[in-house]
Amino acid sequence: MTTAAGVGRRVAFAALAAVPVAVFAVFFVLPVGAMLERGLWTAQPGGSRFDPGAVLAVLQRPRTGRVLWFTVWTSTVATFVSVLLGVPAAYVLHRLRFPGRGLVRAALLVPFVLPTVVVGLAVRELISSSGPLGFLGLDGSPVAILIGLVFFNVAVVIRTVGVAWEGLDRRPGEAASALGATPWQVFRTVTFPALRPAIVSAASVVFLFCATAFGVVLVLGGVRYSSVETEIYLLTADLLDLPAAAALSLVQMVAVVVLLVVVGRLRAVPDPTVRRSVAAPARPQWRDAPAALVTGLTLLAVALPVLTLVLASFRRDGGWSLDHYRALEGSGDGLLQVSVTDALLASLRIAVDATWMSLSLGLIVAFVVTRRTRTSAGRRARTLLDGFFMLPLGVSAVTLGFGFLIALDEPPLDLRTSPLLVPIAQALVALPLVVRTLVPVLAGIDDRQRQAAASLGAGPLRALRTVDLAVVWRPLLAAAGFAFAVSLGEFGATSFIARPAEPTLPVAIYRLLSHPGALNYGTAMAASVVLAAVTAAVILVVERLRVPGTGAW
Repeated sequence: MTTAAGVGRRVAFAALAAVPVAVFAVFFVLPVGAMLERGLWTAQPGGSRFDPGAVLAVLQRPRTGRVLWFTVWTSTVATFVSVLLGVPAAYVLHRLRFPGRGLVRAALLVPFVLPTVVVGLAVRELISSSGPLGFLGLDGSPVAILIGLVFFNVAVVIRTVGVAWEGLDRRPGEAASALGATPWQVFRTVTFPALRPAIVSAASVVFLFCATAFGVVLVLGGVRYSSVETEIYLLTADLLDLPAAAALSLVQMVAVVVLLVVVGRLRAVPDPTVRRSVAAPARPQWRDAPAALVTGLTLLAVALPVLTLVLASFRRDGGWSLDHYRALEGSGDGLLQVSVTDALLASLRIAVDATWMSLSLGLIVAFVVTRRTRTSAGRRARTLLDGFFMLPLGVSAVTLGFGFLIALDEPPLDLRTSPLLVPIAQALVALPLVVRTLVPVLAGIDDRQRQAAASLGAGPLRALRTVDLAVVWRPLLAAAGFAFAVSLGEFGATSFIARPAEPTLPVAIYRLLSHPGALNYGTAMAASVVLAAVTAAVILVVERLRVPGTGAW
């Protein structure tokens, strides 16, 4: 009887896992594979032929070498600066107690979920000739791109390292201090070794995000500077050079797989039997002044571009005006088939659909990868599944968007005109963040509670409702907020598949920026402020719902 019940549970578990795997295979693996197939197989009489030589030829182009080198060095420098700023801020915001801590933490989190087009526009306005930092002459330089990448990614370090810092036991450090160790010695010998996996994991993820940045580089780099991501966009959308785009996509995917393996080694899927402690925050002391100073400078660096963008959106012809906001009711000199306000409403509708899709899949994935297994094969399967669903973090959104067009164009999967195409793509982009938000919470539930519910006569569904859902509802709402904010700002894949009659707001903003005219530029700024305000409001709610000790990416 027990054996039959165990077999039944394993079959049900495998069937549950098959649902997100099947969806992911159709809407992620198939489009990305179709994009690579178009580049790696050349048309021949009687069929196609595998031709890797064309890809190797692309990799030998001088421009390809420059693009790869630019991507590597900008990502490395931006990662180093993000860690340098993020680690002290993580300490202040997750280990110290002071008034307004939650507000500051939410403010530093906002840039990560801001639309990349908005980030690029805010940094451009800050360093333009008329901006507060225009005297530095950084507009149109690689430094501008570095500023945008750091602005966008420092929140990843703060959250990842901060969550790890919250879970550290204070007693080893206090024991070292009692034995005469200085604060620096305590950090170097006790705290840093415990935090090293989280720091390296955060740096790996930031490097991945920088290497696959799209909107920031596209807005700030223009045609002069290209990363791998923007080069794929140029080769695909403008030049239709699919072999070259496929070559760069392959290089990018190999790098992503390597990084995901590294991150997986450093941060395995939490085992449900491992208990985490959350240290209570302490009052600041004089020795915390350097970290507090770095945190203040980081907050200023985050606030200044956004404040500059807000003020500039109210300026016209040297005076204060609401003209740019009134222009949201128009279509930007006929550039759009709908008004900018309609584009915002479309973004909100699409974000709702993308949110419920990513939550449905993410909850199943998180449930599957946190189930307790007694065999090493089961644990390896959990880790493999967890890494499999993290792939959208690093695969080019441009590759995914173009893959949708060429893979989902024939019955029974002819979805090019379907209103669900954009939310499906955005749900895939948001899925990794949903999973990363839910996994630590589900993994922290003691399996003995489920066993106790079962022994009292509760069926599997009732045990799930009374044990799991009672704990996960707040993180589930937080994950919904993340998914909604990410969907609002998604630009890479959406730029390919959004219909002209229903553009999202990021797509509308980029179209306005791509055409000259003071009114178009001002309208783009006003639309960016509105989009940033909606995103910031969502993140403030998310931060209120966050469970201490969880939420790392």
